[in-house]
Parts: sequence; structure tokens; C-alpha cells
Amino acid sequence: MKLIDSLVTQAASIAAIRRDIHAHPELCFEEVRTADVVAAKLTEWGIPIHRGLGTTGVVGIVKNGSSTRAIGLRADMDALPVTELNTFAHASRHRGKMHACGHDGHTAMLLAAAQHLAKHRNFDGTVYLIFQPAEEGGGGAREMIKEGLFEQFPMDAVYGMHNWPGMQAGQFAVSPGPAMASSNEFHITIHGKGGHAALPHTGIDPVLIGAEVVQAFQGILTRNKKPTEGGVISVTMFHAGEATNVIPDTCELQGTVRTFSIELLDLIEARMQQVAEGISAAHGARCDFKFVRNYPPTINTPAEANFMRGVMAGVVGADNVLVQEAAMTAEDFSFMLQARPGAYAFIGNGDGAHRAPQHGGGPCMLHNASYDFNDELIPLGATLWVQLAEQFLAAPPLAE
Repeated sequence: MKLIDSLVTQAASIAAIRRDIHAHPELCFEEVRTADVVAAKLTEWGIPIHRGLGTTGVVGIVKNGSSTRAIGLRADMDALPVTELNTFAHASRHRGKMHACGHDGHTAMLLAAAQHLAKHRNFDGTVYLIFQPAEEGGGGAREMIKEGLFEQFPMDAVYGMHNWPGMQAGQFAVSPGPAMASSNEFHITIHGKGGHAALPHTGIDPVLIGAEVVQAFQGILTRNKKPTEGGVISVTMFHAGEATNVIPDTCELQGTVRTFSIELLDLIEARMQQVAEGISAAHGARCDFKFVRNYPPTINTPAEANFMRGVMAGVVGADNVLVQEAAMTAEDFSFMLQARPGAYAFIGNGDGAHRAPQHGGGPCMLHNASYDFNDELIPLGATLWVQLAEQFLAAPPLAE
């Protein structure tokens, strides 16, 4: 493993920042204190900043030389509405809020890289340091883009990275194509005709209809989409009725849909509406169908992903750069990859053995109340960011 010496030396001080951020989590679009910490450090290191994109976003600008080429490096800053079970010293001080996904660590790795890049400036061009709010459901990337991120800070490519529990510390993964799925939700209300449970023939039972709809949705996945395509329909809420002897008037279904392509998403949405409305109509009921597209799939562009793999191999060796298995989780970095070439990578967070003894009893998995980021990753992730920026700006423009 080839870590940059100065990043190893400063790792403890950056880890202290990470733990401070972990102790003071802020939810989407509320990252005021976190943004203040980031802005203060960047300013201390002589990095010009721009604040306010996406409400609380911070962009640092590190320039050197005369080249017009530029690269963007992105870290997310927000926490989750989770009550932390850990009791170590840096555990959340705000009940119901927790850095259960490692965004505190992502911010720390990029801060470490920022300090090195500002001090050494071993590149010709511009590195944009994007500290983004509201990844967890708020679409902060989308909002930063809407407010002019890529117009104010034009860049040739943009890169992001997420810690990945279960993957060994010291390993990376990135590949061309899908890295994460689209995230979408549906809300369905079936309007039947309520009545006495002993006299079902006098009404139209929306519960029966809803049960048929739930089962029929799985037929979309097995008989409408190609078997080689990845897609998931999950009905996660089924609400109906208030009494055991009453057939209700309505039944509500809610859930999510995940796909790795917009084309498959189009097909699933259309078929779900046809199925829900058709089955309802067949029983003499009416169906209100609502489908909301939240995050598109995260698709790595080939040239940028392969370039990143090469940089990773130089840091940890080719054997420790894994094929990236696309995950059905979603990520709003997808909006950035729709606007610019780039790649979204994974960095191994280990199996949880790094946690302090006062951790909760649950696993060290993402979105778990016993999770904690592995501080050993800070110099490794920062080394990757520095090497990626320096090599990208030194190389000829990537050809797709």
C-alpha cells in the first residue's frame, strides 16, 4: 500500500474532525455546523470557498498553473434520522440523528486531501472540492446542480466515493456501468365499497384487490422484464381497515422500485399502473396510482471508471481493486453523473472490528444504529483523492 506520508502524519488530526462531526450530526439541508467546520478548515488552509449551493453546500477551489482542465471530488455531509446505540465518546449528542452511513468519514477523507492539495499543488489545473448536503433523500446533488454547480465550477469529470462495510479495509472497487440503482416510490389507493364482513357480496373488497395487485407486481419482474436485467418491486406498506368485522372502503399500498436503467424503470412504471388499475377495474373498484422518481441510477462512464481503477491499483495493488458489484441501494451522485462524466467508487470499511468497545450490539453496516466509520481509511481515501486529481490533470483528456 502506497500512502502519502503527509496524509499519514495528519491522519489523527483529521480523525478528530471526523469524530467531532459524528458527535454533532445534522440532517439534510440542516448541515449548518458541519458546513461551518468544513469552510473554516478550507479557509485555514488557504483554499477559496463558495457557500450556499444546495442551501448548505460548500465548494473549495484549489488552482495551480495555467491549464483549464478541472476535476471535481465530492463528499456528502448529512446524517440520518437514526438514534445511535453506540456509547463511545464521539457518539451522537442529538437523539434521533446519527452518522449511520459514514458521511462524516467521507467529509474527513476529502478534507485530508484538500489540505495536501493546497499545500503541495503538484498539478496543473483546478480541483473542485464539493461538500454536498442532503444525500439521504433530499437530493442535495440535484439542488446544487440546479443552482449552477457545473456552470460556476466547470469540470471535465466528477468523482465520488462511499465506504463499504464488509469489504476489507485496504480494498477499493469501481467498474464501468451501473454502481447503484434508481430509487422510486409508489402510492396506490384502491377505492372499493365497504360493508359488513359477513355480507361480502354487498360490497367491493379493496383488501382482496390489493392482495391480487401485490402478487401481480411480481409477475412484471418475472414475465415483462428481461431475466438478465436487475429490478426490484417492494410493497412495504399495506394499510386497510379499522375493525375486524368491517370490509373497508379503501386499501393503500406503498413501496419502492429499484432499477439499473431508465428504460426498465419506464417499463415497470407503465406496467404497474396497468396492473393496478386493471385489477381494480375488473372487480368494479377504482384505483389512484402515483409514482415518484427520486434518484436515477448511478452509472459510471467507462473511461473515467477505468482511469480510477488504474489509480487505485497504484495505491493498493491491482489485487485489491475489486470488480464493483452494482448495489440496489441508491445515491444522488447519480445526478452529477447525468451531467458530467465520472465514477462512483467503494472503499472497504472492514467488518466492524475497528469500533471502540462501547459500540452498540448491532453490526457495523450502513444505516445501522451501531455503525461507525473506520478512521484507518482517512489517509487511504485521501491518498486516492490526491493521486486521482494529480494524475487526471496530468493525463490527456479521456476518450470515451
